[in-house]
Amino acid sequence: MAAPHGSTSAHATLEPLRGPLTGYCYRMLGAVGEVDDAVQETMLRAYRNLDRYDPNRASLSTWVHTIATNVCLDLLRGARRRALPWDLGPASTDGVLGTPLPPTHWVEPMVDSRLLHVADPAELALRRESVRLAFAAALQWLPPRQRAVLVLRDVLGFSAVEAAQILDVSVAAANSALQRARATLQEHRPAPTDVPDPADTTQRELLRGYVDAFEAHDVDRLIGLLADDVRSGMPPFLWWLHGPDSIGAAMTAGADACAGDRLLPGATANGCLTLGQYRPDLDGVLRPFALLLLELRGNRVAEIVTFLGWGERFTEFGLPQDPETLSS
Repeated sequence: MAAPHGSTSAHATLEPLRGPLTGYCYRMLGAVGEVDDAVQETMLRAYRNLDRYDPNRASLSTWVHTIATNVCLDLLRGARRRALPWDLGPASTDGVLGTPLPPTHWVEPMVDSRLLHVADPAELALRRESVRLAFAAALQWLPPRQRAVLVLRDVLGFSAVEAAQILDVSVAAANSALQRARATLQEHRPAPTDVPDPADTTQRELLRGYVDAFEAHDVDRLIGLLADDVRSGMPPFLWWLHGPDSIGAAMTAGADACAGDRLLPGATANGCLTLGQYRPDLDGVLRPFALLLLELRGNRVAEIVTFLGWGERFTEFGLPQDPETLSS
């Protein structure tokens, strides 16, 4: 039997699982606040019941992931499918943003340091692909129990027996759910993108060029950095654009709104490069405004998701709140 909850031994036993649980719950839920709540509830239940854990019946990881799965399934009961703008309607043809949708509509970003907890390069590549925003949105097409079995088997590497145990179903039922999940995911699987590497010279130059073009409102230069099929959206609005020309036209039309804005690179998130967008207030002081996630493909920017109103969470992405740190 394990040590009772509240002891130093219990803490040492369970705390190493907090990071992996965060990655699992994120793939299940797709929303930062819900993930934090789910992980905290899972850890509390595990601490309270650790004296009941039987290592002869399951590994500690399997036991704790069973708790996490039940917590996530409870949270997902009656929940709507989270998405990205292009999952909810056609590309926009004008500059009308429309009415913002509630946060429950959107897949939300999370910094990689909270999502990726493996050292093996091959395993890291698999895990990074599975936390991409587009992949998280694709997972949302799956019913919750299918989502769970797919993540457990194909991402986290649990065996069929362990996945069945976690979901409290037969192995045959777990395998059947996995086959259905794989088929559905294949219909919505996003196109591959370049692995983000802040140390990569080409990527650094591309990011620097994007920042310079944006801040200077150099539309021609910015268009030259975009992939032919680039998409750009701005949650919480349904409004999104497809193609370099559309983005260039919007940048031209919105030059006044973005005048004086600055961009600063942050920590990678969801397998993407990030930029913090700072906008001058009425006194001309730069304030956190939006978080940009950029996916790259073939040394071009292939996808831009601008999360408006995320300034309060900048520190999570290694971005400063203090505008004085942005002074030239």
